[in-house]
Amino acid sequence: MELDVSGAKIFYEIPILGGIPITETLVNTWLVMAVIVGLCIFLTRGMAVRPTGKRQIVAEYLVKTATNFVEGNMGKQFSGYVPFISAIFVLSALCSLSSLLGLYAPTSDLSTLLGWALLVFVLITYTKVKTNGVGGYFVGYTKPIAVLTPFNIISEIATPVSMAFRHFGNIASGSVITALVYAALTLANHALFGLLPGVLGEVLGTIPFLAVGLPAVLSVYFDLFSSCLQAFIFCMLTMMYIASAASED
Repeated sequence: MELDVSGAKIFYEIPILGGIPITETLVNTWLVMAVIVGLCIFLTRGMAVRPTGKRQIVAEYLVKTATNFVEGNMGKQFSGYVPFISAIFVLSALCSLSSLLGLYAPTSDLSTLLGWALLVFVLITYTKVKTNGVGGYFVGYTKPIAVLTPFNIISEIATPVSMAFRHFGNIASGSVITALVYAALTLANHALFGLLPGVLGEVLGTIPFLAVGLPAVLSVYFDLFSSCLQAFIFCMLTMMYIASAASED
């Protein structure tokens, strides 16, 4: 089975579309999106004006929490971004948490995060043009003085790049660190119990006693806490950049 540049497996290539690869990243992302759609349908089925079931109460609580989160950081005038910010957060968190099921986390693929960051960049640019007009948008690159124009352009381009690499680096590094710690403990286990004489040392050296516990603790941090934290940071940066773009003049 072939691999793409990110290390994800390529399951199939569509010849009629120029050989576009269907990678493990795409398949797992579709699975996560299917789970999200299924949860939305389950929570919103049979809703009433006055909530009587637990599902509707949970659904309304989630919507209220997301609304307060967006409006609290961006202002009520940006309430239209609630669905987008919520979708990005849930998709990012569940994509990262899919590694707990032994799947290849789509957020470990830089192309996924670059796609999200470029989408955010388009929204930022749209907000700036909407606020200041096309002329005002280009004039903004010359502020505070015209000599800084090249640096302002570089700064603008660096926004999606930094967002993508920040998210990717934290998720990918967690997987690498956990794997390295597990491998090191396995080697230490083999070296320690290999000191025992005869067959006893050979048998006990193959059982990874030292690798029990610590990798699991690291997995709790990197797969649970860090996954949700990185999704939160990505959404916070998105809201900050869009709100800042709307306030520029």
